[in-house]
Amino acid sequence: RKGKKFVKDPQVAADLQVGDELYAGNDLDRGHIARRADLVWGSLPVAERANRDSFCFTNIAPQMDDFNQSARDGVWGKLEDAVFADVDVEDLKVSVFGGPVFAADDRVYRGVRLPREYWKVLAFREAGAVKARAFLLTQALDQLEALELDEFRVFQVTVSEIEARCGLRFPEALQEAHPLPLADEVGERKPLATLADIRW
Repeated sequence: RKGKKFVKDPQVAADLQVGDELYAGNDLDRGHIARRADLVWGSLPVAERANRDSFCFTNIAPQMDDFNQSARDGVWGKLEDAVFADVDVEDLKVSVFGGPVFAADDRVYRGVRLPREYWKVLAFREAGAVKARAFLLTQALDQLEALELDEFRVFQVTVSEIEARCGLRFPEALQEAHPLPLADEVGERKPLATLADIRW
């Protein structure tokens, strides 16, 4: 990671990407969508390329620094590690999907709409069965100029809820692989306070 700079992705037109101009002189962080540490595996050439690619702006979304940096030590930043600690994951393989939740009323800052929410879905096999666990993280952006930030919150949700919020469609196997009781708690559930609150 040392010495790596964020760069625009050469595979995407530069005018379709947001670069360093968004992050100068404020408390926005360049938040990785896919964690760099999760991408650097395989042969050395493959891992080195993945390491470089992780610093492309196409893998970055604007996040408040308190949200992004605190999350590394909180529930959000430890989800991928927690599944291995609490679940007997077959072949030690987990597929992670994630990204921002875009909304029509997202705040515009320097000409860029800033997402207030991010989602993540972890898919894995346990005892021969495909399982998927979905999570939603919220950040407050209303006080961007005043630098008075509300704390972020992490919720465990269903895959179908992520689909509804984002207009995505996951394979049927993942739609059916989340804990069913969560569907009855939409709008009522409490944020995850610790990793022990996760229903694997």
